[in-house]
Amino acid sequence: MKQKLLICCWLLAVGCWLTVDAKVTLPQQFQSGMVLQRGKPVPIWGKANAGEQIVVSWQKKRYSATADAEGRWRVDLPKMKAGGPYTLEVKSEGANGEKLVFEDVMVGDVWLLSGQSNIDVTIERVYPQYVDEIDHFDLPQVRLFRVQNATNTHGVQDDIRPTTINWKPLTKQNAWLFSAVGSFLGKHMWEKNKVAQGIIVNSWGGTPIEAWISADSLKKNYPTLMSKLAFYQNDNYVRAQMQANNEANKRWDELLNKADKVQSYSQPNFQDAKWKTINQDNWKWRGVGSVWLRQHIYINKEHAGKPARLLLGTLFDQDITYLNGKEIGHTYYQYPPRRYDIPEGLLREGDNVIAVRFINKYGAVHFIPEKPYLIAFGDDRFSQNPMPKDVIPLGNTWKMHVGAEMPNCPSGDVSMQNQPTTLYNAVLYPLAPYAINGVVWYQGESNTGNPTPYADYLKKLIGCWRDRWQEQLPFCIVQLANYDGRQQTGNPKPISLQDTPVNYSGWASLREAQRLTAKADARAELAVINDLGETVDIHPLRKKEVAERIGLCFDRLIYNNKVKLSPEVVSVEVQENSVVLTLDQPVQAGKLFDFELADTDGRFLNTEAVVLDKNPTAIILRKTVTHPKKVRYAWKDNPIRANVRSLSGLPMSSFEIKL
Repeated sequence: MKQKLLICCWLLAVGCWLTVDAKVTLPQQFQSGMVLQRGKPVPIWGKANAGEQIVVSWQKKRYSATADAEGRWRVDLPKMKAGGPYTLEVKSEGANGEKLVFEDVMVGDVWLLSGQSNIDVTIERVYPQYVDEIDHFDLPQVRLFRVQNATNTHGVQDDIRPTTINWKPLTKQNAWLFSAVGSFLGKHMWEKNKVAQGIIVNSWGGTPIEAWISADSLKKNYPTLMSKLAFYQNDNYVRAQMQANNEANKRWDELLNKADKVQSYSQPNFQDAKWKTINQDNWKWRGVGSVWLRQHIYINKEHAGKPARLLLGTLFDQDITYLNGKEIGHTYYQYPPRRYDIPEGLLREGDNVIAVRFINKYGAVHFIPEKPYLIAFGDDRFSQNPMPKDVIPLGNTWKMHVGAEMPNCPSGDVSMQNQPTTLYNAVLYPLAPYAINGVVWYQGESNTGNPTPYADYLKKLIGCWRDRWQEQLPFCIVQLANYDGRQQTGNPKPISLQDTPVNYSGWASLREAQRLTAKADARAELAVINDLGETVDIHPLRKKEVAERIGLCFDRLIYNNKVKLSPEVVSVEVQENSVVLTLDQPVQAGKLFDFELADTDGRFLNTEAVVLDKNPTAIILRKTVTHPKKVRYAWKDNPIRANVRSLSGLPMSSFEIKL
C-alpha cells in the first residue's frame, strides 16, 4: 500500500511538473511581420494548460481568455483601422508566466489564394515577362506567407507545418519562389488602397477540387469518392507502397544509367554523323528509357567565351542538357521552361555541341512548339518581353539516337494530395478563423477530365470554407485560361480546325461550371482570363494581368459594386432572321467569332455575329438554323478566335444558353 501511495504521489508530481512546464502556443500563421485584417473582429487563439488564463496585449489594451478542458483558448480583438507596425503580446498568467511577443504587426487586408499549379507558378518562372518590374520589387507593406504542403486522411488537424516564407516583405528575393499571382495581387492592392496587404498562398499543383472540400460536405452525395479515401486511411499500406515506389524508381534509374552511354554521348567530340536526323517540329519518341539529341552550333569570335542563356523551349518530359560536355541544366518534369545559363568561357569559337538527354517513363518525348529555341547574349538575355536583341537561333534539325530502352517502371498511386478531403483537413481547416478579407480560388485543370460534378463541388467548397470561417467570405473564382490540352500528349489540334464546332470540350464545360457558380452567388465573382492563356502551355506566364483581374473582382465585391467586369448576356431574343443577345454593358463593335447555334437535333453550327456602333450592347447572330434551341460562345478548350471585349478590354466568358 505504501509503495502504491508513493507511485501515485510521483505520478501526481510529474503531472504537475508537466502542467507547469507546458507552453502557450499559437498556430503557425501567427508570426512577427504578420498582417491582421482591418474592419472586422480578429480572432487570436491557441493552446495552453487547461484552466490557464491567457492575456493578449494589443495597442495598450488587454484581452483575456481561459483555456478550456482541452487547453484551447481564444480572444477576439475588436475591429481596427489600417495601420502599424504594432506589437502583439500573448502571456500566460500561470506559474510559468510565459510570454510570446510578435513584432512589426500590420493591420490591413489579408487574402487567401488557393488552388493548383497556376497559383503555384513562381516569380522565377514569370520573371522574363516582367524583368524591370520584378527587379524593383520593394514593398515592405506587402507581406507574403506560404502554407507548407501537407495531407491528412484521418481528419482535421489544429495547425499547419512551419514554413520558410512566413510574412516576408515583398522583395525580388523573397518573392522569387513565391506565387506570381499572389505577389502581383499584393502589389496591385497596395497601390490601389495604400494599406498593408497580407498574401496567404495555400495551393498544390495537380490537385483536384475534391481534396479541398470537407468530409461532411462530400460523404452524403459522393459515397464512392469517400470510400476511395478509406482505402488510403491504412497507414501501413501507404508507407509500404511509397517505399516500394521509391525503391522501384531508384532501381529503374540505376539500370538506365548503367545502360546509357552518358559520358560518350554528351561529349563534343563524339562522332554523331551516323545518328538519325530528325526535325523537332514533328518528332516524337514513344519509347521508355532515354533518347539523345545533339545539335552543332557555330559560334563566331564576337560571341565566343561570353556568358549566355540557352532557351530550350519547353520539353516533354525530363531532360539533362549539356553544352560542350558540361551539364548546364536539368529539369525533372514537363512544365517548366528550359532556361539554362551558359557560364563565361564555355562557348568557344567555331563548332559547339548541345546534347539533350531525355528520360521518359510515359507518353511521347517531344518539343513544345511556339516556344523560343535560341542562345541569348547580352545584359537583356534574361528578358522575353521584349525578346533579347542579340540571339543565335537554334536549328530545327537534330541528330537522334536511343540511349537505353527500359521496361515500364512499376508504381502504385499514393498521391495523397489527390484524395478527397486530405488538403481541407491538413492545410485549410487549421487556417481558420484567421481573419481574411477574401478568397481567390484558381483551380480546375485537374477536373477537366470529368467536369460534370464540378459546379456542385465548387458550391460545396465555397460553402464549407464559409462555414469554417463562420462568415460569408467573398470569393473570386479564376476561370480556366485557353489551352489545347492535347499538347501534353504531343497531339495538338491543328490551328486550321480551331473554328470548327466541337461535340465536347472538358475545358469549356468546366469554365461553364465556374461561370454559373459565380453567377448564382451574390458574394462571388468570376475573373475571366480566356485571352491570357497559351495554346501550348498549361501554365501561361501573364500572371500580373491575372492578378489585376482578381483585383477588379474584389473591387466590385468589397469596395465598389459599380465596377464593370467581363461582359455578360442578360437576355436573348429569337427574331425572324437573327438571334439578339443583350449585354450588361457596351462592347467593342465589329465582326465577332466563335458563336454557334444548335437546332432541335442538338448539332451546333457556326454563325456570323456582329456588334453595331449604333447599339454596342447587342450582339446580333445570323440564324444559321431554322429553330435555334441553344447558343454558345467560345466553346472550345482553346478559343483563340473569341473576341468579344468590353470597352476596357475585358473578355467575355464562354457560355451555353438554352433558347
